[in-house]
Amino acid sequence: MQKHLPDPFALEGMERISIRDAIFREVTSNILIHREYTNAFPAKLIIERGQVRTENSNKPHGIGVLDPATFTPFPKNPVIGAFFREIHRADELGSGMRKMMRYGKVYGDADPEMIEGDVFRIVVKVPEFGVADERGIGLQEAHDEAHDKAHDKAHDEAHEPMNEIEQRILHACLNASQNTRELLALLGYERRTGNFKKAFSRLMDLTYLEMTIPDKPRSKKQKYRLTERGRKVLKRIEGGSE
Repeated sequence: MQKHLPDPFALEGMERISIRDAIFREVTSNILIHREYTNAFPAKLIIERGQVRTENSNKPHGIGVLDPATFTPFPKNPVIGAFFREIHRADELGSGMRKMMRYGKVYGDADPEMIEGDVFRIVVKVPEFGVADERGIGLQEAHDEAHDKAHDKAHDEAHEPMNEIEQRILHACLNASQNTRELLALLGYERRTGNFKKAFSRLMDLTYLEMTIPDKPRSKKQKYRLTERGRKVLKRIEGGSE
């Protein structure tokens, strides 16, 4: 990937990041972690003009293009997944799709596609080295535009002030892990409202919260706890800098 694909300048907050490496770290770990190893179909990663696509043997839990808004991650090889997390080559279950969707459009000007079936396919659009894109923008301009988009998106997400519900969720998880029912009770809700779902989803997307059992996201024993990043942002809030 590093040899054959460009890496436009991008910032997340105040730090330079490689959106190319962030995307394809998730793509390649997906190939290894979620493969159906009893199938002899060879895994493929193909770099083409304007896109990268993968094909991998799969034990499907649905058919067709996955919708990030309704997608529920399923641990197909939990032992392999746990090992990859131990060596820091993967994060919590489901985070890969969120990262690919977050960075993919900035990188290739189109959302990545993940297609479920007996063969699992991923298609990621990519920019070209030194070639004006279809909108007539040269490489330097494309780099500048990608930088602006990545910076604005990351800044909006990471620096938008926490609303009251988000702050209360963070406080609730400060000293002890909480399951969804416990969080709702602590916040005084009888059920998961739209505002609660939106706040909780944002905290997960920003990795301020994490699962205590990432290999089994639907476990009845699933709880959520603050990450180190979540503790830092809560400390900033309490210090009056939010």
